[in-house]
Amino acid sequence: MPTAEARAFGSRLAYHRLVARMTQQELADAADVHVGTVRKIERGARGAGEGVVEALAAALGIDMSRLLGSRDRADARVHAAMPTLSAVIAAYDVPDDGPARPLAGLRTAADEAVTWRLAAQYVRIARQVPALIGELLRAFHLAPEEERAETAGLLVAAVRTADAVAYKYGSRDLSARLVDLMRWAVPHTQDPLLEAAVAYVRTETFLAARAFARGLHALQTAIDATPASRDDAGIAALGSLHMRAAVIAGRAGLVEAADHHLVEARRLGDAVPEGIYRGTAFGPDSVRIHEVSLAVSLGGDHVHRALTVAAEWAPPRDLPAERRSGFYIETARAQLWSGLARDALESLKAARRIVPQHTRRAGSSRTTA
Repeated sequence: MPTAEARAFGSRLAYHRLVARMTQQELADAADVHVGTVRKIERGARGAGEGVVEALAAALGIDMSRLLGSRDRADARVHAAMPTLSAVIAAYDVPDDGPARPLAGLRTAADEAVTWRLAAQYVRIARQVPALIGELLRAFHLAPEEERAETAGLLVAAVRTADAVAYKYGSRDLSARLVDLMRWAVPHTQDPLLEAAVAYVRTETFLAARAFARGLHALQTAIDATPASRDDAGIAALGSLHMRAAVIAGRAGLVEAADHHLVEARRLGDAVPEGIYRGTAFGPDSVRIHEVSLAVSLGGDHVHRALTVAAEWAPPRDLPAERRSGFYIETARAQLWSGLARDALESLKAARRIVPQHTRRAGSSRTTA
């Protein structure tokens, strides 16, 4: 007899399949499962194991949490992966024995992991990325000289993806260790722009410790060390650092410094198309979202800047999901502080529709709610 849980899961699967405008056969083909399995799951005649849930979610282009339904179930899967991740990075300099795919396969896997990070697919990251990091560590230590730099870059990308989950789920000590691992690996990449990207991520450590002034100093050091460049990647690397510096200066209450960095970020953002550069979204739209975050951080008379942006503009759908969700979370804070409680609730609902897990895990959204 079908259980209530199986029926509920089947209903969610059918709903998301219809939203994706897929037939049962198309979903089965994309997930590499039998169409009969999809039919039975949708009518609640059978449940689905971890592997099947993951395959179906991937085929639908959504995070597993949307199919699991229960926040507790999704969160439990993420937390359960943390000890494995911790063990993998503890042995970064003496990785365990095992196979490693050729560079092309590792490149594909790392690129896919970055896609999951930008889409805030935290359950999927928690399940798969620890093993990928272990494999990349083995590959790095075994790589011939001509492949060493690229392998190190792929390792940085995978570790950054894992850090996004550790930080969002409150494992701040683990996040700091992941940042240290990125800082260890990045010199091996021989890529100064990737060093700038790691400096951008490192700001999390200062934000978590509320060491805003020190964080701003670290970002200024990274800005000074980033080579001037006229190509899009170089401009974006520098612009991302200014964008981050504006926010952390705002947290420190340094209005003049915040405005200076925002002006620089806007100037550089207008010089490149919106895109993903060394794993970081940057361009005019990303700068505008950070302008909202800065205005909310400064509070007081600055909040109207956030409301003005929100009234005139909405993030385009081709921006990374996590960034779009962040815009509505910050807008909700500004609306609540301005006495617009109903509008704030609608903004939080918009953020949740885009990325449920990100909205649940963001501390500011919980406070606003």
